[in-house]
Amino acid sequence: MGRAHSGDLRERVYGEIADGGSRRGAARRFGVSASTGVRLARRMAETGSLEPARQGRPPGGGKLAAHRDALIGWVEAQGDITMPELATRLAEERQVIVHPASLSRFLRATGYTVKKNAAGERSRTRGRGAGAPDVAIRSPTPDAS
Repeated sequence: MGRAHSGDLRERVYGEIADGGSRRGAARRFGVSASTGVRLARRMAETGSLEPARQGRPPGGGKLAAHRDALIGWVEAQGDITMPELATRLAEERQVIVHPASLSRFLRATGYTVKKNAAGERSRTRGRGAGAPDVAIRSPTPDAS
């Protein structure tokens, strides 16, 4: 994903266009692509602003958003549930297939954190296969505001 041009550059390019210059000529003068000059003029005509539009997907979407209450309920009920167990339960009860890492990101975004158990070590040796580490999920801390 590219970066937006600076506000100063946007104003200078559009200023040239507003003073009667061509869109492509203004873009060439300031070293940006011709399509940038055309887009800036169109943006100013449509929105009245040269500010860049927000990039990326809107927050709050995704396939887990519809299951937020169920996920938080399961975590609250069983605080030491692992992400693979949570993914399995979601698949069985809600028919939603999701990677455990996605669940972890989702829960972190809602304010939950993961803490290792008191032992803090793996229960298996390195060459014996990957096991889910023992973790506990802590509830989000209330805002200080």
